[in-house]
Amino acid sequence: MSTQFAADTMTPVCAALLCAGAGLWRIGDRDDPVRRARLLLAGAESVGSDPAVRRRSAGQRPRADRLPARGEWLVRRCRAGLTRLQGLGHALWCLPLGVLLGLVGRSPLPVALGALAVPVAHRHLARRAARREHDRRRDHVIALCASAAAELRAGRQPGQALVLAITETVPDAGPGGWGDAGAAVLAAARYGGDVPSALREAARLPGAEGLTGAAACWQVAVEGGVGLAAGIERVTAGLRGQRDQQRELSAQLAGTRATALMLALLPSFGLLMGSGLGADPLHVLLHTPVGWGLLAVGGLLEWAGVLWTARIVRAAEGRRADDDR
Repeated sequence: MSTQFAADTMTPVCAALLCAGAGLWRIGDRDDPVRRARLLLAGAESVGSDPAVRRRSAGQRPRADRLPARGEWLVRRCRAGLTRLQGLGHALWCLPLGVLLGLVGRSPLPVALGALAVPVAHRHLARRAARREHDRRRDHVIALCASAAAELRAGRQPGQALVLAITETVPDAGPGGWGDAGAAVLAAARYGGDVPSALREAARLPGAEGLTGAAACWQVAVEGGVGLAAGIERVTAGLRGQRDQQRELSAQLAGTRATALMLALLPSFGLLMGSGLGADPLHVLLHTPVGWGLLAVGGLLEWAGVLWTARIVRAAEGRRADDDR
């Protein structure tokens, strides 16, 4: 009796579930032709003229179609974030250093300071990398001019001499490379193009300013028949003189930079000395209001000292550059 009652009760439920499933399948199957028409006949009038299709394309899309788009957006955002993190490079070492100091001092303040130091360190490292790239490209220009002058002295034609000099001295890619500007100069020299204009375009790259002199020598030699090798040799000698003066100035300022770095690190040595004597200066700086004030004032004074020293060095370099001109 109970078994028959249970069977009679489950029959309507199963029928309702089957009807609901068939209805859902029908709805999903009704969207499939529209989706296939969009993929196969994109932009066709027969698809765009259907009001139902226009309503669905205007934003009334099924939830199953919206979820992949949101997932793709999330994946793109994650990839962009990872790319930015990879671009920070060695500046990310400020984070584990801040975490280490936070564990030693049992305070979240060093962690926050380490996170704030990441963009500052990244900017400093980017300037240093740009400076190194500038110097490498300047050395490539000097080598290019010297090689071109040697090839011209050996009796080669100007275009052929420039092609050989570029292939021997200029890297195709990597730090200090010329990229599209180098390819344009090479094409102009190889196929008889406007070499002075290509050299002036390449001279816009940081560190390649010496190519302006080579372009002027090339133009004068082509238009007036003046010896090109002698002019490029003079340009090479001038660029080498400027490089030697800059290196001499950097050597003279190395002592000033070392002194500034030592003075900037003195507070760290003071903290280590205080910890060795048992005074626990980290607890005072990180867990007391007085220590917070002292840390803020000391950080500001430290920052001002570093900026002042950097300004002195830049002023000395600028003054020497003006004297060289």
